[in-house]
Amino acid sequence: MLVEGVIAGVGAVVVFLPQILILFAFILVLEASGYMVRAAFLMDRVMARVGLSGRAFIPLLSSFACAVPGIMATRTIDDPKDRLTTILIAPLMTCSARLPVYTLIISAFIPERAVIPGIGLQGLVLFGLYIAGIAGAFAAALVLRRTVTKGRGSGFMMEMPKYQWPRWQDVALGLVSRAQIFLKRVGTIILLTTMLLWVLASFPKAPEGVKQSEYSIAGRIAGGLETVVRPIGFNHDIAMALIPAMAAREVAVSAIATVYAIDADGDEAGSQQLESRLGTAWPLPTALAFLAWFVFAPQCISTIAVTRRETNGWKWPAFMVGYLFAVAYIAAGLTYWTATAIGL
Repeated sequence: MLVEGVIAGVGAVVVFLPQILILFAFILVLEASGYMVRAAFLMDRVMARVGLSGRAFIPLLSSFACAVPGIMATRTIDDPKDRLTTILIAPLMTCSARLPVYTLIISAFIPERAVIPGIGLQGLVLFGLYIAGIAGAFAAALVLRRTVTKGRGSGFMMEMPKYQWPRWQDVALGLVSRAQIFLKRVGTIILLTTMLLWVLASFPKAPEGVKQSEYSIAGRIAGGLETVVRPIGFNHDIAMALIPAMAAREVAVSAIATVYAIDADGDEAGSQQLESRLGTAWPLPTALAFLAWFVFAPQCISTIAVTRRETNGWKWPAFMVGYLFAVAYIAAGLTYWTATAIGL
C-alpha cells in the first residue's frame, strides 16, 4: 500500500505543485495590483456577446485556479440569470486540478520540439486545451442564455480600485495558503481515494497469467464502465481511473499510477517512469481523447456540492453534470474518431 498506493499514487500528484503555484502567482498579482476589475471592464463587451456582463469575468477568471471559489464569487452578480449561467459554465474553465492530468499526458505523448523559435509543441498543446475550455464556456453560455437561462442582460457598473504595486508579502502568504490547501487535499481526499483504489485493485489476487487490475474488484467494476466508454477510445485502465477521479480530477493521475504500479513487478515499477509506461500502453488517439474528456467533464465532487449550495437544490447541479458529461463524451469521441481516421 505504501509503495504502490501512497508513493506511486499520491507522489504522482504532489510533483505538480510548482506548476500550480505559478498559476496562482499570476492570479494573485492581478488581484493585488487592482487590474482585475479593469480587466472585467475591458471584457464587458466580449461577455455581452454571449449574454453575460463584465461582472461574470472575475468569477470565471478565479475558476482557472479552482471552480469552487469561482462559483462562490458569483454572489457579486446581481442578475439571477447571469449568475446562474456563470455558475453553470464555471467548471469549463481549466482549473489547477486539470494541470496534473494535462502535464502527464502531454509529456507522455507530445514530442518536445520547437514549432517556432521560443514556442514548443508541448506548450502549444497545453495552451490549446485552455483555449478549448474558454471556447466551450462561451459556447455554453450562448446556448444557455437563449434557452434555460433566457432573459435580458444586465448593465455593468463597478467601482474601480486604485492601481498599486502588489505587496509581495501578501502574494507570498497567498501562495503559502494555496500550497497548504493543495497539500491538504492531497493528504486527505486524494490519499484516501488512492488507498481505497489500491485495496479494490489488489484483491482478490489474480492467478498466474492474468492482469491484477482486470481480475480485482476495481477491475470488474471498471469492466462495466468500459463498455460505455470503449466507443470513444478509452481502455480498461482509463475506465478504472475515471471512477475515483470524481472525487477530484487529480485523482486520475494517482489512480493511473497506482494501477500501473500494481500490474508492474518491482524492477519494472522502479525503472520506468509513468509517462513512458503510458506512451507504450496507450495509442495516441486514446491519449488525445482523454485530454478532450478532461477539458469538459465535471470530475469534481466539491464543485457539484458548492453548486448545489449556491442554487439551493439539486436541479441545476444535476443539469450541469448531465450536459457537461454529454459534451465531454462527444468531444472525446470526435477527437478519437478524427485522430484514428487521419492515421495518428
